[in-house]
Amino acid sequence: MDPAIVLADVVKTFGAQRAVDGASFEVPRGSLFGLLGRNGAGKTTTLRMLLDIIRPDSGEIRVLGRAPRDGAKDRIGYLPEERGLYPKMRLLDMLEFQGSIKGLAPAEARRRARGFLDRLELAEHVHKKVEELSKGMQQKVQLIAAILAEPELLILDEPFSGMDPVNQDVFRDLILERNRAGTTVVFSTHLLDSAEKLCRELAIVDRGRVVLSGAVGDIKRRFGSDSVQLEFDGDDGFLRDLPGVVGTDAHGRFVEIRLEPGADPQDVLRTAAARVRVRRFEVMSPTLHNIFVRQVGRGSADA
Repeated sequence: MDPAIVLADVVKTFGAQRAVDGASFEVPRGSLFGLLGRNGAGKTTTLRMLLDIIRPDSGEIRVLGRAPRDGAKDRIGYLPEERGLYPKMRLLDMLEFQGSIKGLAPAEARRRARGFLDRLELAEHVHKKVEELSKGMQQKVQLIAAILAEPELLILDEPFSGMDPVNQDVFRDLILERNRAGTTVVFSTHLLDSAEKLCRELAIVDRGRVVLSGAVGDIKRRFGSDSVQLEFDGDDGFLRDLPGVVGTDAHGRFVEIRLEPGADPQDVLRTAAARVRVRRFEVMSPTLHNIFVRQVGRGSADA
């Protein structure tokens, strides 16, 4: 089966700024694909080219088997990073309109919209104007609008940005539900924990270039099993004395440790156990966080 998305040597510049610099990757149909990178890496520009909002200077893009300009938009749902709602419209009327431009009959659009509004605890606001809703509520409404017509391809630009943990779980459940129903999902994020939990394939972009892409499992195997995850009680001063360690990424009582080639993880365990109480010790492939840092360096706290 042809990929849902193909980018080949795509370039996009804005004045002297090259926002996308020879990007190439493929998104398999039915996948849940993460486009990862720090803020300003070129993620939003890439997604907007997929949607034909802007066009590349050079290179080739195929979306659902067509060039973006050739009309696959009715098969795509889109959640932009900057919300694109109609503030003066009443909530249910706005969702009916959003559904109708994707081919739904008005009555069916309203039926589906009411079901989602119930699930997302927005039913009591159904007759309010969109501008009367909180930002969090508007973000929920934007997702409903994106998935209402059960699109073949769902593109989400920073869907979890600014959301509390409860609503992140709600969004994750809806995204997974659509993916299980066969929708190809592409989402951009700089929140690597969310990407690690969700995506099966990914591309990491930095300064407009794709620096790594492929299936998450393959990528982790490529980076080896040279990481140790350790949870402990006690003072973290012992981390300075661990043998055979290239680097550590500590978060309070939890630390991810990257080992030198050939180092024995048991030496780390023995040293740690002599100094602190070890609650968990696991040898594993590196997290997406550490893979990201190895590829692009440390940027923001989230990346």
